[in-house]
Amino acid sequence: MADFKALETFLWVVTLGSFRGAAQKLNTTQPAISQRIAQLEREVGVRLLQRDRKMASPTPAGRQMLVYAEKLIGLRAEMMAAVGDRSAMRGVLRLGVAETIVHTWLPKLIKNVNGAYPNLSLEIEVDITPNLRARLLAQEIELALLIGPVTASNVHNRVLCDYPIGFLASPSLGLGAEMLTVRDLAKFPIITFPRKTQPYESVRSLFNRPELPPIRLHASASIATVIHLAIEGLGIAVIPTAIVQHELADGRLQLLNTDLQIQPLTFSATWLASPDTVAIELVAGLAADLAQGGALVDAQA
Repeated sequence: MADFKALETFLWVVTLGSFRGAAQKLNTTQPAISQRIAQLEREVGVRLLQRDRKMASPTPAGRQMLVYAEKLIGLRAEMMAAVGDRSAMRGVLRLGVAETIVHTWLPKLIKNVNGAYPNLSLEIEVDITPNLRARLLAQEIELALLIGPVTASNVHNRVLCDYPIGFLASPSLGLGAEMLTVRDLAKFPIITFPRKTQPYESVRSLFNRPELPPIRLHASASIATVIHLAIEGLGIAVIPTAIVQHELADGRLQLLNTDLQIQPLTFSATWLASPDTVAIELVAGLAADLAQGGALVDAQA
């Protein structure tokens, strides 16, 4: 009778396309992976994998086996999530995070993950959305909190929140409460997210008009740098207002009055379909609850 370890190994070999990748994922050796697959093939009596130049792909029988293996592993994960002790969940979750999330509710997420799943470790990497998307698809991270959703056949998305973007400046610039046009704003340097990001492209498109002077568009991957430059009066920051609530409250920055519209940033929790996504989905659920301002789910509920 095929055991769950052998089925899980088979799923990871197919998912990652190699025995080596499965060995790294399951923290074991290639010979151990080969032994499990050989045992599984002996038990079912057919060849399940085709090996070709270090790559592995399912045979016709393997593709049939894949359907049932996914169901069995999925049911086991569902059972453990429903009746098991979630606090006993252990392992490492590689989490990629956009910097807007870092400056809003990421600390609360980490606190609640630590409380709900004390044996689950987070490896957190902060980057811009295009890089996070690429790293997720390359399976270098397992869950990404980014501007989404990401469209791909093997990707799952859970919408987290929308963050409006505002034009923010130091009171020292003297822009006051008057209605500002795009020409008024174009007189100042504009500071925003780095190149290849949605906000950068939106800002560049907004000011890229023949009747306007060439824009001085400063880009930075560090939101802290953008905020600091704006506070110092060195330009107008174009960033989500949720990031600078403290600076707005104490008067270091002010939200400018303008009729210009920039599409809000929609953030999503995004992960790849894989044999076991229980930990990923639970953390994504905590993230969604925080982002949407709801009550956190009790880990024991």
